[in-house]
Amino acid sequence: MPLTLLVVEDDPAIALALVDHFEAEGYGVVHALTGEDALTLLQRYHPHLVLADITLPYMDGYELVRKLRKLPAYRLLPIIFLTARGQVEDRVRGYQLGCDVYVAKPFDLVELTAIVRNLLDRTQMIQSALQVRSSQTSESESERKPQSLDLDLPEREVQVLDLLCHGLSNRKIGLELRLSPRTVEKYVSRLLQRTDTSNRADLVRYAMEHHLLEARSPNDGESRSTGSE
Repeated sequence: MPLTLLVVEDDPAIALALVDHFEAEGYGVVHALTGEDALTLLQRYHPHLVLADITLPYMDGYELVRKLRKLPAYRLLPIIFLTARGQVEDRVRGYQLGCDVYVAKPFDLVELTAIVRNLLDRTQMIQSALQVRSSQTSESESERKPQSLDLDLPEREVQVLDLLCHGLSNRKIGLELRLSPRTVEKYVSRLLQRTDTSNRADLVRYAMEHHLLEARSPNDGESRSTGSE
């Protein structure tokens, strides 16, 4: 799919020359006569670069660029001013508003084409770099974020783990669940094996980091047996 250029020019001869030339160079070209038309076409075609005259009816090129740079989607859009205004203050104003290149009329089409290609290449590289960086950041965050694990723990082990995470000792867990201390120790040992952890502190940390209790449905582990085991 060819890159699209938006030409904003009210002089029919110049506009035709630009459209014909860049279409021959393999670009898609959209033409606007005024700044208002340019804003409408921007939303419709999302061009990759704008070539705009400064002296336009109703809204001049300066105002067009000022409005464009306020829109987040077009803050990096390359903009070339084509104008007969060659004074330093005119160029300075254009750069301050956000144009990338200031080309005085009359201009050479070969030189202008080189400028267009350079800006488009640079923009494509910047966008590619931003995409790569965004992808790497997302992957890094995904790696750092603990994943929920479903170890398919039996209900009693879930109950023991829940009380462990609340800081209860084996004796208090036994009293809470009406289990003997030896039985509680048996469940704790199973949990250590399942999670490949070496002690209670590591087990609790592992359960929190991997959301072992959150990964279960709200009703899991709520009911507690009233008989001893």
